Amino acid sequence: MTVRAETHEFKTEVKQLLNLIINSLYSNREIFLRELISNASDAIDKLRFKAQTAEGILGDDAEFKIRIKRDAIKNTLTVEDNGIGMTYDEVLENIGTIAKSGTNAFLEAMEKLNKEAVVTPELIGQFGVGFYSSFIVAEKVTLLTRAAGSDKAVRWESYGDGEFTIAEAEKDGRGTVITLELKKKEEGEQDFTDEWAIRNIVKQHSDFVAYPIVMEVEKDEPIPEAEQIKDSGGKPVGATTRKVIKDDTLNSMKAIWAKNKRDISDEEYNEFYQHISHDWNPPLEKLHLKLEGTTEYTALLYIPSRAPFDLFNPESKHGVHLYCKRVFIMDDCQELMPEYFRFIKGVVDAPDLNLNVSREILQQDRLVRNIRRNLVKKLFELLNGLEPESYEKF
Repeated sequence: MTVRAETHEFKTEVKQLLNLIINSLYSNREIFLRELISNASDAIDKLRFKAQTAEGILGDDAEFKIRIKRDAIKNTLTVEDNGIGMTYDEVLENIGTIAKSGTNAFLEAMEKLNKEAVVTPELIGQFGVGFYSSFIVAEKVTLLTRAAGSDKAVRWESYGDGEFTIAEAEKDGRGTVITLELKKKEEGEQDFTDEWAIRNIVKQHSDFVAYPIVMEVEKDEPIPEAEQIKDSGGKPVGATTRKVIKDDTLNSMKAIWAKNKRDISDEEYNEFYQHISHDWNPPLEKLHLKLEGTTEYTALLYIPSRAPFDLFNPESKHGVHLYCKRVFIMDDCQELMPEYFRFIKGVVDAPDLNLNVSREILQQDRLVRNIRRNLVKKLFELLNGLEPESYEKF
């Protein structure tokens, strides 16, 4: 049996990007983990949406999760999901290129920052280059993926040296596994195989991801009384607990927009903004509202404190994510925001939305039109009520 296998050179713009990533100084090296977790979450979102119309695509694997594995001996870190996965052609298309709308803008922005030799987290998130941030900490990156509904898997490997290999492979079940062979840790640098380092990064950057992020950890577990060694008086002699390895969930998974505003701190609001926008600057202002009645929905929207680099790029994405009863429907929801508000970031959760709705039908949906009209009105009221200094900043 012939196994398809190829070696490719990265496209010119990707070579430039990898050179920047490998040779530049980063203010936050840990950003790579947030990006890989976000990609895994997106893959599960896409599968959940597809499952609304593709009956049986989930099979017996309907418990979604993102798994982190660490191996201090081999010095590796792995991020695994059971999302939609990719085919051979999709890997070629998605890994090894940068989103066309962001390529030039990213490199132009980097030229402006060239004197500082710093790639900021904002740049990583805004231009869809998160996967490549793996090379901040990895000598070699291996991606193993199998598309939902396919019986073939694909392996992609690169040392970040200008080329990558791709070949057909074997994998049990759908989803994607990304393994990083980590660079040798320098003195003073974080150990990305350390349990508490991983915990802290996930808590800070990915706590609101909607799926459990799990990792095997060592825990103390009580020894059942029947198994304990006891003296003649019935008192335990020796240890009453033992070490066990168990899965632990690292994130809270709280849908912050569904909580009462009184129960949300400014820090929580800002953390959620950073999670959905990949912008490490705090937002200028937020709009959190819940409307009940004929048109029912919850919205949490943010106005950024600084203009996105691609603000005037006609191909730039809209920043609003659409949910139905906390089930992801789509990002880049152009139907909810007019073009002049495409810089707005946030989520809208409409429980009465038809889950099987397509983009074409969504444009004609009366509920969506009502939500859009209300949100635009509320945003103008918010802007109109800003203090003069804040409005001038906007």
